[in-house]
Amino acid sequence: MQLSLSHLQSPLGDMLLATDAQQTIRALEFADHQAHFRRCLREHCGSVELTDAPAPAAVAQALARYFAGELNALDRLPTVTAGSTLQRRVWAALREIPAGTTTTYGKLAKQLGFDDPRAAIDIGAANGANPIAIVVPCHRVIASNGELKGYAWGLQRKRWLLEHEKAIAPRADGGSPTATLPGF
Repeated sequence: MQLSLSHLQSPLGDMLLATDAQQTIRALEFADHQAHFRRCLREHCGSVELTDAPAPAAVAQALARYFAGELNALDRLPTVTAGSTLQRRVWAALREIPAGTTTTYGKLAKQLGFDDPRAAIDIGAANGANPIAIVVPCHRVIASNGELKGYAWGLQRKRWLLEHEKAIAPRADGGSPTATLPGF
């Protein structure tokens, strides 16, 4: 499969974007997680040939608007993933969580029709396998006690995104969540 590889800047660090010929997002990853990016592409797309290209204007502009505060700017960006049936169901459900809100792993499991409380573990695993950061907003899923748990790209980034979306209160110490991120 032939995909375009683009490099984008964000307040949370450089990002890698893989898009297909239709400019549909196949993967979006932070550049400091390049091994995860390549593994996700192999798992979801098979054999991939990446060609450097500028980011599609619609994707770059939507991400810029999101980081500038237009929190719904990513809602209509097209994505394609090829995970398991459960993963695809979870990732579709993630896109339904409105910006500025959170849900729990357990609530997401119930929403998807699972009554077993242990299903939250499977939901968490599917959430963690998400190959499309921010656009498929797995950062909006938190633990039932309100703790920020399990974000493949680091809890500092999860906190920053949720603070940016005003889904959680800013840190009590007033510190910048990006102060502990690479490159900040």
